[in-house]
Amino acid sequence: MKAIWNNQVIAESDKTIVVENNQYFPPDSVNKAFLKPSDTHTVCPWKGTASYYTLSVDGKENKDAAWYYPNAKDAAKNIEQYIAFWKGVQVTN
Repeated sequence: MKAIWNNQVIAESDKTIVVENNQYFPPDSVNKAFLKPSDTHTVCPWKGTASYYTLSVDGKENKDAAWYYPNAKDAAKNIEQYIAFWKGVQVTN
């Protein structure tokens, strides 16, 4: 699977985990040079509190386009620290 935004591959892995129709990428498969930490947080009742990244590629930004669970609840421990994408990020294989 690949996550692509602004003509750049942000993440690539054959070990993604699908949860609620989202591909979660292992942390080491994501190019951290494109990620900027965000102050945004949301809460999922069964996964826990999500933290976000803004994508920054070639001078363009996509606010809060990636999220992850730094301390996932027990039911979602398998995706703890894994990163998922939305907001126009193309996830394809």
